[in-house]
Amino acid sequence: MNAETLETEYNLVARRGPDFSDMVARWLVRSEAYRSHSGASTGLAYGEGGREKLDFFSGGDPGGPVVVYIHGGYWQRGDKSMYSFVAEAFVKNGVSVAILNYSLTPSVRIGQIPPQIRKAVAWIWLNAPGLGFSRDKLFVMGHSAGGHLTAMTMVTDWPAFNAALPVELVRGGLPVSGVFELEPLVHTSLNQGPQMDIAEAIAQSPAFLPPATNAPQLVVVGGGETGEFLRQSNHYAAQYATSERSMERYDVPDADHFDVLERLAEDDSVFFGKSMGLILNG
Repeated sequence: MNAETLETEYNLVARRGPDFSDMVARWLVRSEAYRSHSGASTGLAYGEGGREKLDFFSGGDPGGPVVVYIHGGYWQRGDKSMYSFVAEAFVKNGVSVAILNYSLTPSVRIGQIPPQIRKAVAWIWLNAPGLGFSRDKLFVMGHSAGGHLTAMTMVTDWPAFNAALPVELVRGGLPVSGVFELEPLVHTSLNQGPQMDIAEAIAQSPAFLPPATNAPQLVVVGGGETGEFLRQSNHYAAQYATSERSMERYDVPDADHFDVLERLAEDDSVFFGKSMGLILNG
């Protein structure tokens, strides 16, 4: 596939067109409105870095689950403040949600970001009693670049990362419209932030890194997304599915790369129902 075709397949902001700015504005307003009345704990520090912060939305059940949500933006843009709206349907159904920020390229190399996500997930697990959820019911979800970081979290050897942590710290993963092979992006304008070479892209690709446990995953992509996003999700799910590890694939009908999040935020959607099924049964 030549560089021009790869650009078309992966440059999703350009593909969305003028509506993208309106969508971002809508999400920001919706998220601010939800934060203002949700009682969220915002700006909690999980580390010392300037962007090592998270917002926590309580599901109100100390014995209930938590979803750690990782935003997208091709590792070079995005902020947790845009995605508070994703938490609303989960909280309504008794699921706590932590929405992360993390350092962005080019101020860091892409390989520095997965350890930062692991730090955040470990902090959330260790602070479960104070936050008010069951540390035995922790799930990780992310969209686009956040889907990549979700899959990278699933390869973590937690006791090696921190001896106080259990092997099966994460009970399930929900990568949404994820990027599991990074090498195609090296040949596009989207590499302006990460500035990856091919070796780095391969080393940071979860398509080549088996999950560390048999925790189930729900691998989701919009039915209206590009062929490359469909291919990547299909390959990732098929490659690591075993009799012990469920890797369910789901296409959100008629949804593009951004519509999938709006479907996730609808508590009567099939996508939300499948997510809740994994969280409650994973």
